[in-house]
Amino acid sequence: QVQLVESGGGLVQAGGSLRLSCAASGDTICISAMGWYRQAPGKEREQVAAIASGGSTYYTDSVKGRFTISRDNAKNTMYLQMNILKPEDTAVYYCNAEAIQNYYCSGILYWGQGTQVTVSS
Repeated sequence: QVQLVESGGGLVQAGGSLRLSCAASGDTICISAMGWYRQAPGKEREQVAAIASGGSTYYTDSVKGRFTISRDNAKNTMYLQMNILKPEDTAVYYCNAEAIQNYYCSGILYWGQGTQVTVSS
């Protein structure tokens, strides 16, 4: 089992910055890729960014150049640095972690509980 806890959300004015953290615990040796999703009121959950175990990254178009995903494997923590925030970035942000599948690891996708990000105009 893997547990994920997000932190760092809050209220910020447009143009400001926030850094989200996702701390993993439990069977962290099972984790391969990790990512951030967000869900705004009345909208479907969308992928924001992802980072593979080797460090390669993915960003959805709307956040390219503004958000940076990173991970510190020694601390079992993933980050999302969000700059030049816009009101349309307002959402609950969730982290996830994909587990490898072998004799010990489950191969399932784990989710955190979410952290609210609100950007005022």
